[in-house]
Amino acid sequence: MRRIHERVLGPSKIGISSSTSDIWLLGVCYKISQVSSSGDVDASDGLAAFKRDFSSRILMTYRKGFDAIGDTKIRSDLGWGCMLRSSQMLVAQALLFHQLGRSWRKPFQKPFEQAYIEILHQFGDSEATAFSIHNLVEAGKLYGLAAGSWVGPYAMCRSWESLARSKREENGLEDQSLPMAVYVVSGDEDGERGGAPVVCVEDASRHCFEFSRCRADWTPILLLVPLVLGLDKVNSRYIPSLQATFTFPQCLGILGGKPGASTYIVGVQEENVFYLDPHDVQPVVNLSQDNLEADTSSYHCDIIRHIPLDSIDPSLAIGFFCRDKDDFDNFCLRASKLADESNGAPLFTVAQNHSSFKPISHGNALDDTSEVREDDSLGVVPDMDGSIHEDDWQLL
Repeated sequence: MRRIHERVLGPSKIGISSSTSDIWLLGVCYKISQVSSSGDVDASDGLAAFKRDFSSRILMTYRKGFDAIGDTKIRSDLGWGCMLRSSQMLVAQALLFHQLGRSWRKPFQKPFEQAYIEILHQFGDSEATAFSIHNLVEAGKLYGLAAGSWVGPYAMCRSWESLARSKREENGLEDQSLPMAVYVVSGDEDGERGGAPVVCVEDASRHCFEFSRCRADWTPILLLVPLVLGLDKVNSRYIPSLQATFTFPQCLGILGGKPGASTYIVGVQEENVFYLDPHDVQPVVNLSQDNLEADTSSYHCDIIRHIPLDSIDPSLAIGFFCRDKDDFDNFCLRASKLADESNGAPLFTVAQNHSSFKPISHGNALDDTSEVREDDSLGVVPDMDGSIHEDDWQLL
């Protein structure tokens, strides 16, 4: 399986390069020491801290031996479930950040924290667990998800939105398995007309209000931004902005890779990105949420892999988690500044409301009266019947 994966994605490299440039891992910066005369990188505090952080991120991989999905006889996601597993990893990090904080690291000794075990339990491979591959496939049927078939980042984001909605309707507000609103950021109010996606403050507020069942103006919120940044490869003008997203404190990384070979990208150093790889097949593990002595080794990885950022497929999705309104405001300011510095090629922009979906200047991201600049992003023209092909959606 590893050989097949590398033929698709290209060979990855193990460890980190000899570069002494900073590493950004999901919003945290690590200073790397100088290279020694022997060519080895000293295990400095920064490098050791990076490795500890990386190995504490939750890994989801192919599994075998779970109960059949729906009416199928499929009991493994080998060869088709990598995008679903990558998305599970991103959502798992959002739950970790929400429940345990960004500074959490997997303890060296047991017993583990209850919240950590409960998060892993939610991703077990069973219809009984909230975020299983079984429930993702069911929630994503409208977007092309089917057991045995590969899907792209846009369909994956929409499937999570659908799954979160169904779980919200099933449970009381205090019993939400995903205790945050989910907002798929799109190019217009319908989400399928192309151009740079727009983070609309009014939309984010509405998602939070609906999630709280009209009890609160703001809640934690998960932002998912599906993008297509080129044709055969990522257009080089987007590379600096992609790198910069890893400096956001709200960063949840990128779902990206090659067609049919998705990975979860969590960090960047110069032109290389570090990723967690779902392409290993492991036996099914369904953890009891009360077993604080459980073996969780299959949910973590000490092997650090990296590939050039410009080698990933241009169809990808970026995730962000905002804990509260202040955190969201900070995200908007950072995003607006990044768009202003993008030389006319923003990944996404920020607007207060639907009156004009145009990029707005940094510093006025949340100001209703701010002057609106003309949007020079490229749109996608729908077919004569009004439909949009997913491959054309938000082609930037």
